Amino acid sequence: MFLDSGQADEARIEEVIASFVPWARAKLIDGSYVGWLTEEDGRVVAGAGMLLMDFPPHWMDSQPIRAYLLNVYVEPAFRRRGLASHLLETAVNDAHRRGIKVVSLHASKFGRPLYALNGFASTNEMILWSEGDAAGGGIS
Repeated sequence: MFLDSGQADEARIEEVIASFVPWARAKLIDGSYVGWLTEEDGRVVAGAGMLLMDFPPHWMDSQPIRAYLLNVYVEPAFRRRGLASHLLETAVNDAHRRGIKVVSLHASKFGRPLYALNGFASTNEMILWSEGDAAGGGIS
């Protein structure tokens, strides 16, 4: 997914995988990460995940859990078939079934149209990314 969107190179992806696999395993075991896969002829061609995060109650939702959608991806040869829409609908419905009102995500430029079409709106979130000079600095 990150290679396909041009966000990372092979070396960085290997680092991410080395950290992500044990993280995801632990989250799957404790139930705070759920996911869905779409198969065709026994091959996984699309998937999505949702992290159920501890989040302070606030004006948008008094529930202390927020759903964060991540890892939504469809193999290039299987795009434009509604797979991503189906995965998104499944995830949002699962969040609502759990009583969660707020589902957030960080969209790539490729995913933005899908999310906007399904009612997601841009927010005022800001980020401080302190990885070297790549983010233009930060608090020192």
